Amino acid sequence: MSVEYPVTAGVRHLRELGIEFEPFVFDYVEKGGTSHSSEVLGVSEHDVVKTLVFRTADKEGLIVLMHGDMRVSTRELGRLTNLKKVGPASPEDANRMTGYQVGGISPFGLKTKMRIFGEETILDLPKIYINAGKRGFLVGLDPRSFWTALGVEGVRVGFREGDN
Repeated sequence: MSVEYPVTAGVRHLRELGIEFEPFVFDYVEKGGTSHSSEVLGVSEHDVVKTLVFRTADKEGLIVLMHGDMRVSTRELGRLTNLKKVGPASPEDANRMTGYQVGGISPFGLKTKMRIFGEETILDLPKIYINAGKRGFLVGLDPRSFWTALGVEGVRVGFREGDN
């Protein structure tokens, strides 16, 4: 049984790179985030990878790929990358820079070329679930299949609430 799914810029980019993926389409819930996605897919929230957009003091955009159950330490990200004042992009800036709508941002097929950083422990997972360019649309794939192709720079900037 094949799943009907949208052909987004992200899907076109994955196909261009020759990366195999499994599509998952589900009802999007506003502010449901990775907890909703993981519940619908029946997988750990740790395996759902979010694509977060940040801005630097120089107004440059950058992407961070992070486990769904973790947050990004912007202080550590700035320190490790020698970037001054890294903070979350506004939804409007994120939409404009990526070509996607917040809640459907993918690291594949970005409108603007940006540096992409990824939490290194993502590579420890055999399969991840990541947005493919539309709200309510994730793809399952091996993280090693795209890491080099996208030029992802490995970092350790994630933490869980309550961690010090």
